[in-house]
Amino acid sequence: MSHDVHQVRAFEHPGEGRKRAKMNPKGRQVDPTASHEIELLLGDRPRRRDLLIEHLHLIQDTYKQISAAHLAALADEMKLSFAEVFETATFYAHFDVVKEGEANIPPLTIRVCDSLTCAMLGAEKLLHELQSSAGPGIRVVRAPCVGRCDTAPAAEVGHHFVDHASVAGVLAAAQGRDTHAHLPDYIDYDAYVARGGYTLLKRLRSGELSKEDVLKPLDDASLRGLGGAGFPAGRKWRAVLGEPGLRVMAVNGDEGEPGTFKDRYYLETDPHRFLEGTLIGAHVIEAQDVYIYIRDEYPASREILAREIAKLPSGGPILHMRRGAGAYICGEESSLLESIEGKRGLPRHKPPYPFQVGLFGLPTLINNVETLWWVRDIVEKGADWWKSHGRNDRHGLRSYSVSGRVKTPGMKLAPAGITVRELIGEFCGGMAEGHKFYAYLPGGASGGILPASMDNIPLDFGTLEKYGCFIGSAAVIILSDQDSVKGAALNLMRFFEDESCGQCTPCRVGTQKAALLMQKPVWNRELLDELSQAMRDASICGLGQAASNPLTTVIKYFPNEFLPKEAAE
Repeated sequence: MSHDVHQVRAFEHPGEGRKRAKMNPKGRQVDPTASHEIELLLGDRPRRRDLLIEHLHLIQDTYKQISAAHLAALADEMKLSFAEVFETATFYAHFDVVKEGEANIPPLTIRVCDSLTCAMLGAEKLLHELQSSAGPGIRVVRAPCVGRCDTAPAAEVGHHFVDHASVAGVLAAAQGRDTHAHLPDYIDYDAYVARGGYTLLKRLRSGELSKEDVLKPLDDASLRGLGGAGFPAGRKWRAVLGEPGLRVMAVNGDEGEPGTFKDRYYLETDPHRFLEGTLIGAHVIEAQDVYIYIRDEYPASREILAREIAKLPSGGPILHMRRGAGAYICGEESSLLESIEGKRGLPRHKPPYPFQVGLFGLPTLINNVETLWWVRDIVEKGADWWKSHGRNDRHGLRSYSVSGRVKTPGMKLAPAGITVRELIGEFCGGMAEGHKFYAYLPGGASGGILPASMDNIPLDFGTLEKYGCFIGSAAVIILSDQDSVKGAALNLMRFFEDESCGQCTPCRVGTQKAALLMQKPVWNRELLDELSQAMRDASICGLGQAASNPLTTVIKYFPNEFLPKEAAE
C-alpha cells in the first residue's frame, strides 16, 4: 500500500488509530442571554481595552455583582481573553465576582470601615452588631479606609455614606434604600467664574502669559507634590515638557492612605480651582488628553466633577474621568497608569519613569489633586505669597487631615512646619474630653508613629525622616492614653497585608508574616526588625518599602509597651 493511499484511508476512517474529534468547540462558551445583556448595557460605548474597568463598573452597578456568564460575554464583546477580564475583575475589591456554582450576592452591601481611626472609635463593635441584625438581602463586610476619618466611624450603604455611624443610622439608610451619594454644597462653574475663575487659564491660552510665567512661580514657591512623594512640581512639568512627541496628563485622585481626606475636601468644595490647575498643567506640557482618576469611595466627588466638566467651554484638552475600584496600590503612580489602561494595578519597574514612558507609552505628567488645586493661587499671587506662610523655618501651607482623639477633627489648612502640639491646640480645639495625648501618626498609615514627648517636630517634608517617619500626605492621627500603639501598628500592618498587590514576595509575604508575628502577646523584635529590613530593601514600590514604618517606630519609641504591665506602671 502506498503512503498516499494510507493517508486517504485514514481520512475516510477517522476512528481507526485516532481520537475522535469533539463535536463542541473548545473554550468557555458565551451564554446568549448574558451576551445580549452586555451588548445592551454597553450600548454605543467604545470597546477599547482601557475601558475594561469602566465596563466592569457598569455591570457591578446594574446587577450588584459580576457573574461568570457576564464576564465571558464582556470578554467576547471586547475581543479579550476571558483570563484578561477575570484577572482584572478579581484584582479590585469593589467588583463582586460570582464564580460558577457560587450563590448570588445579596442586592445591598454595607461596608464598615475598619481602618485605624474608625477602629479607635468603635468600628469593630459596629461591624459585629450590623452583621447580626442586618437581615436578609443585606451583606455586611469590612472595608479599608474610605476617606471619612474626620467623621469616624464610617459606614457605606451602597454608595451613600453614614457618618458617625450607629447601628440604627446604618439600618435606617439600608431600609430606606438611601444608597446614592449625597452631594454637598460647592462652588459651581458660574460662581467660580464670578470670582475670577479661569481668567488665568484664558490669559495663558491667549498668549498673554507664557509657559515660563507659570513655571517660574511654581519653581520659586517650591511647590511639591502633595500626594505624599513631595517631588518639586515645576521640575516635574519641565521634565515632561522636555520629552519629544505626544504627551499626556494623569491626575492622581486615588486618595487611599488611611487618615487622609484632604483631596475629597477640595473636590467637594471648590472643584473648579482644581480643574483650572489641571487645564493649566495640560496647556504647559501640550497634552491633548487628561485622565482624572478618582477613587471609588468618593462617589460625590466623581458626580460633582462629571457635572462641572460638562459646563466647561469647548476647546482645550479632552478630560477623561476614570473610576477606581477599591485598590490602595493604585495611589502609586505606575499602578495608577496600569489601572487607567484597564489592567490590574501592578506597579511598574523603573526606569523608565512615567515622565519618559507613562500612560499608553507616552511621556506623562502625573499630579495629585491638591497640588493642582494650588496652581492658580501661586501663579496669581506669586511665590512670595506662598512662602510668607510657614512656621519653624518652613514655608508654604499644608492641608493636614486630622483625626482621632481631638475635639474637632477635619481638614486643617495650616502653616507648613507647624508642630503637632500646635495643630491640636490651635486648630483642633485640644484633645477629646477625657483623653490625654499619647502618640501620633504624622503622615498616615505608612508615616510611622511617634510619642507625645516628640511633639515639637515641624510637620513638613524633610523634617521627620531622621526619626524613621515622613509627612507623606499630611494625615495626622492622634492617639490617647486609652489607645494601644501596638494595636495601632497591627491594624496598619493588616491594612498593608490586605492591600498588597501580590506582585513581589517581600511585600506579599512580608506583610503577612509581620501581621502574624505582631498578633503574638510578646513580639520577637529581632525577627521583626530583620523582616522589616527585607521589605524596605527588596519591595518593588513604596507600599512594601514603607509598610514596616509603624512597626519599627513602635519598637524604637515605645519601650514601655513591651514591659509587663506592672513594670510599665
